[in-house]
Amino acid sequence: MGVDPRQILAGFLTVTMFVMLANMIKREHFDSMKTPAAANIRLDENPAVEQSLAKLPGGTTTGPWKEDEWQELKPCWAKPDLGNSEKSTGFVTFSLTNGPEYHVSQIADAVVVARYLGATLVVPDIRGSKRGDKRDFEEIYDVEKFMKSLEGVVRVRKDQPAELSAQNIAVVRVPNRVTEEHVEEYIAPIFRTKGNVRLATYFPSVNMKEITKSKADSVACLAMFGALELQPEVREVVDSMVERLRTLSRKSDGQFIAVDLRVEILEKKGCLGGDGTKTCYGPDEISAFLQKIGFDKDATVYLTQTRWHGSLDSLKESFPKTYIKENIMPADKKPKFLDSETSEFTKVIDFYICSQSDVFVPAISGLFYANVAGKRIATGKNQILVPATISEATASASDFISSYISKKNHLAYSCFC
Repeated sequence: MGVDPRQILAGFLTVTMFVMLANMIKREHFDSMKTPAAANIRLDENPAVEQSLAKLPGGTTTGPWKEDEWQELKPCWAKPDLGNSEKSTGFVTFSLTNGPEYHVSQIADAVVVARYLGATLVVPDIRGSKRGDKRDFEEIYDVEKFMKSLEGVVRVRKDQPAELSAQNIAVVRVPNRVTEEHVEEYIAPIFRTKGNVRLATYFPSVNMKEITKSKADSVACLAMFGALELQPEVREVVDSMVERLRTLSRKSDGQFIAVDLRVEILEKKGCLGGDGTKTCYGPDEISAFLQKIGFDKDATVYLTQTRWHGSLDSLKESFPKTYIKENIMPADKKPKFLDSETSEFTKVIDFYICSQSDVFVPAISGLFYANVAGKRIATGKNQILVPATISEATASASDFISSYISKKNHLAYSCFC
């Protein structure tokens, strides 16, 4: 008895489908990094199949490069004003710590707290990871634009008043994405007693998925997406590096990939979570991922790694146009921005280049990935590809779009429409 060719084809397609689904499920378990005072939190919690089959609407694809036809979103929030809200003579102080991916959230929390308390917000300083590593806000960010953006929303003072001391200011721990309810219950009583508070933001989760809206949303949206801008010199350095990458990318129409891959982070943590799921990807794995989703050897790749490391050689063999900061930063800017003892400048440069690249690949999960995604969503740059181990010879890049994009579940989507 002969075999029906249609049965053979159906059997082949069934096996292929299960192989694809197995790979998709692996990708879904891309976990987040541990953060200060935070446990390992998963970023992508949606059902694997639904996320993986989500495609970006419209447009054409030239290889894995996706032409973003999504329109740049507009702010959904109306700028709030102080109106007749209660005012106090007290101050709210805080510091920006741990890099720009944390700064965005720390600013938002401080503005929400200060507005609710009717207090004056003091422009923060910036603290590095090393003891004594301290910078003024205006060394990295545009202080005048920061203060102007918050006019009518909260009172802002550039310098800390001399009368503030340990005796009349209380240190208060604030959860990221603080709500008015939390401020009223836990912070307001202390503020009324002491008269001033110093905030220390902690991160129960590095997940930036949208949560239930509160009255503070318009204030938080403004603070997260409308208050922080780089000061002119730093902006100039970032712009010149982005332009250099586009010049080096002639064969891909000026498009380039930014990969958040830092060897020192990979060495400090294992890439397997407590439940055996993948939390980060090394150079060899990123090289294989990029090749299998269709990027060829002429693709320009920017890495957030500051100094070249031998483990990156294999990636450069596959993608000769792989660069780090020292390859593309203007020579006259290196002494200040690259050779400095502090890492604050390099972190900021990486954050903003990854926010502007044509494709962003987070090899390490965590808040850097989450807040870069937020900035990209706000500017319509939706090509964020979450890496995975691909068992097949090839795969479609659209199968690896971040769930922040495919599910539109990032906090940014509550601020922009």
